[in-house]
Amino acid sequence: MDYVTILAQAVETATETAQPPEAAEAIVPIDLIWEHITSLNSLEALTFIAFGAVCLLYGWRVFKILVTISFGLIGLVVGLQINKLLVGGNGIWLGIIFMAIFACLSVPLMRWAVCILGAVAGGILTGSIWYACCLPEKYIWAGALIGLIAGGMISFIVFKVSVMLFSSLGGSALMVVGVLAILYLYADTGKQLEELVFTKKWFLPVALYIPTAVGIILQNKFVKDSKDWSV
Repeated sequence: MDYVTILAQAVETATETAQPPEAAEAIVPIDLIWEHITSLNSLEALTFIAFGAVCLLYGWRVFKILVTISFGLIGLVVGLQINKLLVGGNGIWLGIIFMAIFACLSVPLMRWAVCILGAVAGGILTGSIWYACCLPEKYIWAGALIGLIAGGMISFIVFKVSVMLFSSLGGSALMVVGVLAILYLYADTGKQLEELVFTKKWFLPVALYIPTAVGIILQNKFVKDSKDWSV
């Protein structure tokens, strides 16, 4: 009986430790991203696409509103996390307070806020490149750090580039989520789409890069043609 018990424990231990290295090192929450995409209904997906198109093409016109909204959402998340640590509950009041504080602070500190968002956008882009190249996910922070520093430096040197970068990336992300949700709901390609998302690491980054590049190019053209645009 002792030998049987030892053998069973050894098999169980071997089964638990025999996970592929990719699964053990997985950091990017693809499961969570896909869950959010597939949870959208058609109206929500179309709203994402419409709002994403506005950010992608005319983010340079409404960037102050976008910055205020973005920092308000950041404040909401920070407040909810602090509330969870201090109180341990699910109260939302601290999140609302922090949302108001962050949103209000972003108005007088608009240039700094834009530079921060530009740096974050750069980090997301280079981190996505790291992921798309199938490099070890546990070191993805290194790739993101490069973009974070580069995006921050560019944002301080050329302010308009920062505006176009973060608004194009945000708009692209919203549009990609909306389009994937619509395809999942109506195109009868749910299985193929899910397989692409989970097995082809380049799929989501490429889907994000293409609209972002188009948005930056078009916004740059619009900014040059507009004489009354100011930061």
